[in-house]
Amino acid sequence: MRRVFGVKKDKEPPPSIQDASDRINKRGDTVDEKLKKLDAELSRYKEQIKKTRPGPAQEALKARAMRVLKQKRMYEGQRDMLYNQTFNLDQVAFASEGLKDAQQTMSSLKSANKELKGMMKTVKIQDIDNLQDEMMDMMDMSNEIQETLGRSYNVPDDIDEDELMGELDALEADMGSEADSVPSYLQPDKEEPDLYAELNLPSAPSGNAAAAGRANAQGEDELGLPTVPRASVRS
Repeated sequence: MRRVFGVKKDKEPPPSIQDASDRINKRGDTVDEKLKKLDAELSRYKEQIKKTRPGPAQEALKARAMRVLKQKRMYEGQRDMLYNQTFNLDQVAFASEGLKDAQQTMSSLKSANKELKGMMKTVKIQDIDNLQDEMMDMMDMSNEIQETLGRSYNVPDDIDEDELMGELDALEADMGSEADSVPSYLQPDKEEPDLYAELNLPSAPSGNAAAAGRANAQGEDELGLPTVPRASVRS
């Protein structure tokens, strides 16, 4: 049967936008190369026409230059057409990429929405309110326990604060009067008597070198006492 009807060929996948754009760009590069060659040839004909005298030879060069110019116009039209096709393909590719991004965004949003719904099922507002109320009750109980433990023992409740303030003022007044009366042992000592005057002792010598010299000359020391003679040393 295969020999009679043959085997069905698999269809080739259609070219992608990128493949078509690459193919058109290659054709555009080929056209640009041809245009460069035609420009060089046209420049050569122009130089030859300038150097050739008017006549049949110049007319023949002009005809060749005209033919090259027509080819150049034709290739320029093809190049412009290829540029337009490339531009259209770029627009389609941009729109396609935008749609793909939108699809990915929608898929991500759907996945996130599904995950949030599952999380919201496990978290209830009523449970949060109950937890907050329990925490507030526990804090109140903790404060009451702390206040109870901080109470003072054997302190009557009917103490008059005004009476306590009066006692405090009286205590401060007593402390002020005690500060004014200094005890005798803390008072400064009285002026001591001059013991040198009572004992009638000679006054201390002054630091005058001349007076000391005169005292030595009279045979007295610096206290007014006779000096002891010293034995002379014999040679």
